[in-house]
Order: sequence, then structure tokens, then C-alpha cells
Amino acid sequence: MLFKIVLAYIIFINLLSVIVCIFDKLSAIKGSRRISERNLMLLSILGGSVFMFLTMQIIRHKTRHNKFMIGLPVVIMLQAAVILLFLKIFS
Repeated sequence: MLFKIVLAYIIFINLLSVIVCIFDKLSAIKGSRRISERNLMLLSILGGSVFMFLTMQIIRHKTRHNKFMIGLPVVIMLQAAVILLFLKIFS
């Protein structure tokens, strides 16, 4: 049961990250109101880092910003380490 809840959350937060990232890219093109970098990073820290990083690479969004091109892989590695730690503890 817990596994299904966690999986649903990961799917949701990654899908949300993709949508927000694409929305921010389109807003940048149109010159309209943008999503703050702080909120983009918050989404990645909350679990959307993998798909956000992939989306940014695919749509070429924020690829010149070290905060994202270095920061997101660091977040991904930290999240992977936490997952491995929990798997070791609870298995």
C-alpha cells in the first residue's frame, strides 16, 4: 500500500514538474509572467528532479543556468542516496 502511494506521488510530482517547466518556457517565449527559479528548484527537491532535468534538456530551457545544470544532478544524486538508504534500512 505504501509503495503505491509513494509511486503515485513520484509520478504526480514529476508530471507536474514537466508541465511547469514547459509552461515557464512558453511564458519566456511570450514575454509573460514566469515561474520563479525558486519554485522550479522546490519542485525538483520535492521529487521532480529527474523529469525536470530531462525536460530542460529536451526543450533547451535554463540550460545556461548552473543552478539547474549542476544543481539538478546534485539533487538527483542526493535523492538516489536517500532512496538507497531507505531500501537498505527497510529491507
